[in-house]
Amino acid sequence: MSEPGLYRPDFEHDACGVAFVADLHGTQSRSIVEMGITALENLDHRGAVGAEENTGDGAGILVQIPDEFLRASVPFELPASGAYAVGIAFLPAVGERSAAVAHIEQLAFEEGLEVLGWRTVPIDSSMIGPTALEYMPTMRQLFLRDRQGSTGLELERKVYRVRKRAELAGTYFSSLSSRTLLYKGMLTTTQLEPFFVDLQDPRFASAIAIVHSRFSTNTFPSWPLAQPFRMIAHNGEINTVRGNRNWMAARQGELRSELLGDVSQLLPVNLAASDSASFDEVLELLHLSGRSLPHAVRMMIPEAWEQNEHMDPALRAFYEFHSNMMEPWDGPASMTFTDGVQVGSVLDRNGLRPGRFWVTDDGVVVLASEAGVLDIPAENVVRKGRLQPGKMFLVDTAAHRIIEDEEIKAQLASAAPYGQWLAENTVHLSDLPDREHVDHS
Repeated sequence: MSEPGLYRPDFEHDACGVAFVADLHGTQSRSIVEMGITALENLDHRGAVGAEENTGDGAGILVQIPDEFLRASVPFELPASGAYAVGIAFLPAVGERSAAVAHIEQLAFEEGLEVLGWRTVPIDSSMIGPTALEYMPTMRQLFLRDRQGSTGLELERKVYRVRKRAELAGTYFSSLSSRTLLYKGMLTTTQLEPFFVDLQDPRFASAIAIVHSRFSTNTFPSWPLAQPFRMIAHNGEINTVRGNRNWMAARQGELRSELLGDVSQLLPVNLAASDSASFDEVLELLHLSGRSLPHAVRMMIPEAWEQNEHMDPALRAFYEFHSNMMEPWDGPASMTFTDGVQVGSVLDRNGLRPGRFWVTDDGVVVLASEAGVLDIPAENVVRKGRLQPGKMFLVDTAAHRIIEDEEIKAQLASAAPYGQWLAENTVHLSDLPDREHVDHS
């Protein structure tokens, strides 16, 4: 983004509506997508519009890869589900488009990937406002596979490298993944489904749907800054974001990862964007470099541990160890996150953003920034509650269960001998030998 006049992209913040719907059984269905879209439309009052009532600040939906739908929508053959990646590229104007496409395909080749093909994303722009239409990018879906046949996180890391390198060269991808697919734009909540024709297809199915209605606080809306992002949807602000970005910039020259390869080609970690986008960029880096999703989230959003005398010493050691490498991204913030298998939400330690959840007798889990996003009969609800400061709510669609906060913390605390590492490597200033005072007068 350029910086005309008094505008500074560093000050991009949001105050938004967020919800997710998930199937505990991990079964992809059309109903989960429809419930997600309904929840989004019921969050319309949490979003904003510009001077034109049909130009929204942003709306979007993040789902699992709808494999059956995509196979029926492309003229080329796709590998098995999980063995290919797909994402929407925001391509530039006609004169620069062919060069951008050629560059992306070259990057894919350099990273050991094969371009299976491109697909034009069908849209109906008749209902969006003049401003949204003026800045609307050309949207194409890119399909990739690994020439060596990798799947899972190994494939995720390779397509991550392609996407980051493409973005550094000027082409934005809303997502590029073998596990999730994201549709978003400078839209209102009620425009999302009619705008993206794909979302209307009965074959478009998922076991997870995260939706977001954006209110860009005192900032400019844009197509790339609509949410969700690749791994998160955020309600609130990251008020420490300038310091967080500065510390990431200070450390990034020392970043090394055997799993991600040459990290220097992926820098800077944080591009000029909103506070939410910066959080997403760091979370993605931490996760793909080898940490579980809850681990990465807890590195960035720790609970209030320093003055908690009743905390398990092993858990305190986990937080203290990671405080040496990552400062808290403090809000007030409610963060919903997913890797396409697990989906959850967490409040920062201030706990100043609302979050309500419901679990039904048929295994549907709904969490939203407020009550009433879906009309669920009370007799079908087997559990309900709210997000709490310092606690994580996590659904695992592969394990078919909700993983309780206590179990998450126990797993993180016991994953490594953090207390031993601290004892062996921490140097206290009070333990340093006295130095002879030298008078230079």
